[in-house]
Amino acid sequence: MAQPHSAAPATLLCTLAVLVQTSLSVDHVPMLLWSTQRSQWNPDTTMHEGHIISAQELTVLLQPVLTQKSRNLVLFLQDRLSIDDFTYLSESYGDKNPFQNVQEILQSSPSSLVLPAVDCKATRYLLSFLQESGDWKLTNVTDPNVSHLEVDASKPNLLVVQLQPLGSGLTEISTLEAIAENDKIIGRVTMALQERGIHFSVIYTAVRPSRVSRRTDVIAGLRRQLMAAEEEENSAYPPLNVTTGNDTCILFYARNFSLKANSSVLIDLTNATFITQNVDISASECSNSNTTLSLKYTNPVSGISSLEIRFLMTKKFYEGSARNWSTLDSVEIVQDGEKFAKFNVSVISAPAEYSSHCQLVGTSNLYPARLVPSNDEAKNWDVFISRLQIQGFNIVNNTFSYASDCTGFFSPGIWMGLVTSIILVWILTYGIHMIMQLTTNNRFDDPKGPALSVPQTE
Repeated sequence: MAQPHSAAPATLLCTLAVLVQTSLSVDHVPMLLWSTQRSQWNPDTTMHEGHIISAQELTVLLQPVLTQKSRNLVLFLQDRLSIDDFTYLSESYGDKNPFQNVQEILQSSPSSLVLPAVDCKATRYLLSFLQESGDWKLTNVTDPNVSHLEVDASKPNLLVVQLQPLGSGLTEISTLEAIAENDKIIGRVTMALQERGIHFSVIYTAVRPSRVSRRTDVIAGLRRQLMAAEEEENSAYPPLNVTTGNDTCILFYARNFSLKANSSVLIDLTNATFITQNVDISASECSNSNTTLSLKYTNPVSGISSLEIRFLMTKKFYEGSARNWSTLDSVEIVQDGEKFAKFNVSVISAPAEYSSHCQLVGTSNLYPARLVPSNDEAKNWDVFISRLQIQGFNIVNNTFSYASDCTGFFSPGIWMGLVTSIILVWILTYGIHMIMQLTTNNRFDDPKGPALSVPQTE
């Protein structure tokens, strides 16, 4: 009888949190507008803090764009975006500001308008509203290079650019890279139209927010704590396992497993690997000293007929620690059976009885565990893996063993603290030594010796 009584308050609190959160918050996203023509919006028009632009108010604000003489409109639509992304990411990463092009364009545009909060109900149907508001020639821009983009300036044009989705399982660093890539696309499209002398207006917004509103942080935090176990159970999926006979010899798990070919084609393999398991693992090999996890995908994305990814692991005995260690030595990518890319792996190792776990693994310099290109073909690929866990030896009961994290104990922050402490201790020691070396001036009178006599005649 104890369990039902203990579960009831938690359920009640969850329901209360949901109801309060719903009543206090309205999903909203930012919207940035700019134009190559002057006086499109009244600069004195301001919205009080916390005001959320409704669909009706947005219709009025968009009238200057819809009624301008040269009606060329570009809509940059992203899946998730919040106003906090601009402040947090810009301040946290300094010179690696992912919104650099957008900020420069806003500052240099003859007229611009920033709407911090627009109701998601309005942005969700924004494209339909724009299509119904005039006789537009609709063009979906799919090529980010826009080298072949044709715009007939004599007719009203509506260019729709669906930006790269951020997804729901990406880490902060992966989100930073995705936003930076979208920022480059915005810069390229804008520059291409300006070079052709075309006057146009731009709308940059998203379908839903990416961050929780500040007003509901506490309530949402309570809700997350109460429902953490349920969310974890619903969102988690089992690891991929490779068996030999009745025994499992390889376990592989990642929260996000994505590749990018030629810095443009994004290939998300998470769903195909772990959920639908639309992957061929028959070429995987297991032995006491070497293990190879082979993942083969057929038509993972348009333009690539086959893709194979190999994880090569070895087990060796090290006399220094007097035990066996397993190491992920390299990662290989084979495209269409011809193009071969190889990456050397750093800092992913563990005792042979353990599994290896890394929060972030990839080709970016920001990741603690890097994949370093070993040949020229590897430079054409970007790899993003979050929450990687892999084990190729000594698997018991078909489950991961204790995870050894790839992040070393002496992180850069710890090293900085140690070096700073050593310098301060050395300064303190030197100062104490100098104080101890101070001596009394011997020219003063010594009370234990003969008195000094100074003749008055001198």
